[in-house]
Amino acid sequence: MSFGGANYIAILAAAVAAYLAGAIYYYWLGPVWMKAARIDPKDAKMSLQLMVTGFLCELIMAWVMAGVIGHFGEVSVKTGLISGILLWIGFIATTQTVNHRYQGFGWNLTLIDSIHWLIVALIMGGIIGGFGV
Repeated sequence: MSFGGANYIAILAAAVAAYLAGAIYYYWLGPVWMKAARIDPKDAKMSLQLMVTGFLCELIMAWVMAGVIGHFGEVSVKTGLISGILLWIGFIATTQTVNHRYQGFGWNLTLIDSIHWLIVALIMGGIIGGFGV
């Protein structure tokens, strides 16, 4: 399945950049995030399977974002950033908020995770829009 005019180099670049930004973000906020997520640092384990799953999900996210940006008509940094913000507000932040409330987590986890996904959405949108069609 392909979105008309999707730039697959841009999609790959957006996914890689977003994944790296997330790695840096959570490395920087790791102890705070683990406390908010109720994860004992001794039990925290990173595996290749988790990293591959995370990257594949970001690749799918970038592909869908490219389709959304393309539907705005003009593919530009501006439409990419607007798409990123709209998708974040409408789907990412709301979904996380609901999930965290039902799972009994505090607002601090929601804030940490939501800021991460806002950064991801803006990076993806900006890169995809910047590459153009």
